[in-house]
Amino acid sequence: MTEAHPPLRVAAMGDLHVREDNVESYRELFGEISREADVLVLTGDLTDLGKPREAELLAQDIKACSIPVVGVLGNHDYECGAPEEVSRILRDAGMRLLDGQSCEIGGVGFVGVKGFAGGFGRRMLGSFGEPAIKQFVSEAMNETLRLENAMRQVRTKRSVVILHYAPIVETIESEPLEIYPFLGSSRLAETIDRFKVTAIVHGHAHRGRYEGRTPGGQPVYNVARHIEKPTGKPYAILEI
Repeated sequence: MTEAHPPLRVAAMGDLHVREDNVESYRELFGEISREADVLVLTGDLTDLGKPREAELLAQDIKACSIPVVGVLGNHDYECGAPEEVSRILRDAGMRLLDGQSCEIGGVGFVGVKGFAGGFGRRMLGSFGEPAIKQFVSEAMNETLRLENAMRQVRTKRSVVILHYAPIVETIESEPLEIYPFLGSSRLAETIDRFKVTAIVHGHAHRGRYEGRTPGGQPVYNVARHIEKPTGKPYAILEI
């Protein structure tokens, strides 16, 4: 059966790290993206220190977008202990900020959570030993549970999963091996592979590589701003 909606051009980018000194405005880039894509996806670390003032500066740039903007927060957006205020500011600017929820745009379901760390494969951290370790693993498991619950709400044939942390090791390759466990978790991929999705995007790993696949064969894209992409731009373009 033919899809009721035409293909959707999704621009995806993460790790903007907007700072109070506003040395880099995204207004012009967002205007360009509005001409090149139907939706802009932002994969977290939108601010550098999670300050409301940083969010206000980004919110001004988001208003330059004439297309829908959807995304998640990253770990940097929690640094100052004000993620609720940062979220409110960005939502007031029109961004659809997902934190265990889903939304539909142009016949495509978008699902988003920040995700969490913990490592990959057989070396993934287990819930054993000190209470602090168990709490760490519990945080990772809670994020995957929220992701699964959100994915169960999607009714569209096409879907995009938005994360900050990486779900697979392939897209963080070239990062120092010592920090791999802090860049993501296989638990995210295990959850995603229970469903059929069109694409998974994440950020966080500035030195990773652009493309990989989950164990179930689903495409994953590291769209951190610093990653080299086929577009030659800070953002990737995915046709969904």
